[in-house]
Amino acid sequence: MKLIYLFAVFFRIGLFSIGGGLATLPFLYEIADNAAGINATGIFAISINTEGWLTRELIGNMLAVAQSLPGPIGANLSAYTGFQYAGIPGAYMAAIGLTAPSIIIILIVARTLDAFKENLVIKNLFAGFRPAAAGLLSAAGLAAIALSLWNASAPAWYNLIRWKESLIFLALFFLIVKLKKHPVVYIAAAGLLGVIFKL
Repeated sequence: MKLIYLFAVFFRIGLFSIGGGLATLPFLYEIADNAAGINATGIFAISINTEGWLTRELIGNMLAVAQSLPGPIGANLSAYTGFQYAGIPGAYMAAIGLTAPSIIIILIVARTLDAFKENLVIKNLFAGFRPAAAGLLSAAGLAAIALSLWNASAPAWYNLIRWKESLIFLALFFLIVKLKKHPVVYIAAAGLLGVIFKL
């Protein structure tokens, strides 16, 4: 039953996460909220011993691991999530569920796009997908920033911002914009700074 749940959930995520791997984050946050008993609605609210197995904090850690591993971020995130819930079979089932809609849709599109590529409705459909993808990616990026830099459970107001993490974020953001080195350089630098600052 757990494996069917994972496949169904990640099939839905794969179907609607337009824009790539980071677009899966809003859906993962929804799963985490349902696991915590917050806003338990929709397909994610299926009650199969889901309580507490996924948290927003864990998603932040998963995102850091997924971005530093080779391969698509979405597939890495889904496999990691599936592993957390149902071990190795869960990792496979979640990854298959996430990628299945893309494979099905791309096969259909590849066979029919030539016939309809000049169709005004199809052009408008793809034009509508672009801002939707930008919105999903922006929401995912802002959620990742808030998770990394904001400490909602701080005992005092001056601890609401995670200052060390914020300084690392600003320094790396500046370096990425100015130097444009390979992403591995920044990931390694961030990991090293995390060790030095004992984050």
